[in-house]
Amino acid sequence: MGLPKFTRPKDEVKSCNLYVANCGPGVGLSLDSIASAFSLFGTVKGVYPADNSGCRVIVSYNDESSAQAALMALDRKPCPDLGGRSLHIRYSVQRSMGQVNTTDSVQVSLEASELNIPGIYLIHDFVSAQEEEQLLAAVDVRLWHSLAKRRVQHYGYEFCYDIRNVNTQQQLGELPSFVSCVLEKIPVFKKRDDAADVSLDQLTVNEYPAGVGLSPHIDTHSAFEGSIYSLSLSGPCIMEFRRYSDMDGDKDSESCDKSSSFIRKAIYLPPRSMLLLSGEGRYAWQHYIPHHKIDMVKDTVIRRGSRRVSFTFRKVRKGQCECDYPQFCDSQR
Repeated sequence: MGLPKFTRPKDEVKSCNLYVANCGPGVGLSLDSIASAFSLFGTVKGVYPADNSGCRVIVSYNDESSAQAALMALDRKPCPDLGGRSLHIRYSVQRSMGQVNTTDSVQVSLEASELNIPGIYLIHDFVSAQEEEQLLAAVDVRLWHSLAKRRVQHYGYEFCYDIRNVNTQQQLGELPSFVSCVLEKIPVFKKRDDAADVSLDQLTVNEYPAGVGLSPHIDTHSAFEGSIYSLSLSGPCIMEFRRYSDMDGDKDSESCDKSSSFIRKAIYLPPRSMLLLSGEGRYAWQHYIPHHKIDMVKDTVIRRGSRRVSFTFRKVRKGQCECDYPQFCDSQR
């Protein structure tokens, strides 16, 4: 059974439920300790994550007067029973199932087959724990380049984020020998996707600190061939997928109107798993990682690690893209 859904009441009417920000597992406070602190004002019916951030919760009382007392006593004031943390509180009301906006939450799949997106495949435990340790050690002794919120390394060819493409005239060299344990296993995907490319020549290593994600995007069609492999190491995450209607295919993630219609799906990527994006899933669906420290997977709270490192393998395209999704293709627009 899913968790109850809440929303802000109209006209700030009073409620039995409180939305409490700067409070939750993401800031080191357990749900039990929060319930204990708020029980000073009345009987607490439950404490629920308000969203996937881990930094906001819903405190639900049995009666409205208890909620009002807690709000008046704790809003924007340090709470001694929660480490002196200053809380930001407002009323909240539970939504009926008919009110739930499907864009606010998404069911997280554990297997690619549950996604029902053509061209997306996932293999768990693609590398062993020992291989994971060796891969992380290999990149940690090499030079990282800092972006706004994460660090990267490029091999084979450098990906230029300003133009969202690669300079095919400037090859950095062959892929490093320390990823040979990965490359030799990649052909196993041919059993799942006959068209999967396995001759790869570009690698981007991304290091994501806790809570840092990736903005929605489709890897530039003209930059890379059809198969993109992403190996997750060190920490888990949720990857979400979004497909806009054909008329919205040329919209960038930063400029899309919030009212644009789209389909949204998500999958859980555990450490050491390898994800393949090909076909429709690669060419027509945006993929992204929400900026969360806490993810909800099948009603289970999963905390992201202190870091997540991804190894993304691709093949640089030498000519124009002629895919079957021209509305999403920079070569054909």
